[in-house]
Order: sequence, then structure tokens, then C-alpha cells
Amino acid sequence: MAAPQYAFDTKHDRYPLAVHVFLVRQGKILLMRRAGSGYGDGRLGLPAGHVDLGETPTACAVREIAEELGIVLNPEDLQPGGTMFRNSQEPRVDLFFHTRSWAGTPEIREPHKCTELLWADPAHLPADTLDFIAVAWNDAQNGRGLREFGFTPKARECS
Repeated sequence: MAAPQYAFDTKHDRYPLAVHVFLVRQGKILLMRRAGSGYGDGRLGLPAGHVDLGETPTACAVREIAEELGIVLNPEDLQPGGTMFRNSQEPRVDLFFHTRSWAGTPEIREPHKCTELLWADPAHLPADTLDFIAVAWNDAQNGRGLREFGFTPKARECS
């Protein structure tokens, strides 16, 4: 089957779309110490990645987890955990998933992008965790579907 052809609307801004996954084990979440990306290097974040053109967010989550950690996710075990329109180095859209089920043992598969894996209590995250992670976890636990994060006070947050 031929790849789909995409027509891009050039009249509107486009925002990077990233997927983040909360892997939950015994009440703790897996954090990765970031390296080599130019964003948040040395800080703790979630397994994550950008959605490729033509890829679904769920397929991205499965792919990124396999690439970064060497484990296999069943797409049906991924539960939506919220959306964040986040002001970072540029505005971006982040989709969060969570799961308690996977095959394999997480290990660092991309040492140029990650230097440490750490299971952390989400209620007491290490001080060097990226600032939006605690907010995203809280939103996922409380059913908040959309948050606008990191914008000036004049930008109203959605609930």
C-alpha cells in the first residue's frame, strides 16, 4: 500500500506532538535521566518521544518504549492520562499515557539520551524532575483531560 499523501495547511501554526508514558510498578513511576537532547539534560523525565508523520500516538508510545527501554507494551494496556499544551522551548502538545503492564525489564537502550533509570514515588518526586511531570501525574489521577502549562498568567488554564 502506498504511503498517504499529506496536504499541509500553511495558514496555521503547527506544534510538536509528543507522547509520554507513566510506567507504574508497585505505586512508583519510572523516570529517566535525560542526556544529549539539549532540553532538560541531567534532569529526570518520563519515557517519551515525538509522534512521527503518519504515526498514531499509541503506536509512538509502543515504539518509543521499545527503543528507549527494550520492553514491549500492548497498545490495549495503555490508558489515556491527559493532554498538556505546554510552553517549553516552544509551545507543544504532550499526550500522557499510563500502564501497569508490559513485557520485559526496563533497561537503558539509548545511553546517549538517558544515563539513569529510577523508580520514584509520584507523590514525592526528586527535586530534579522536570516541572511538568508532577502536574501531569496529578491530572492523570484526577481525570483532568487538558491543561495549559507554562504560559503567562493572562493565558487562562482550561479544565
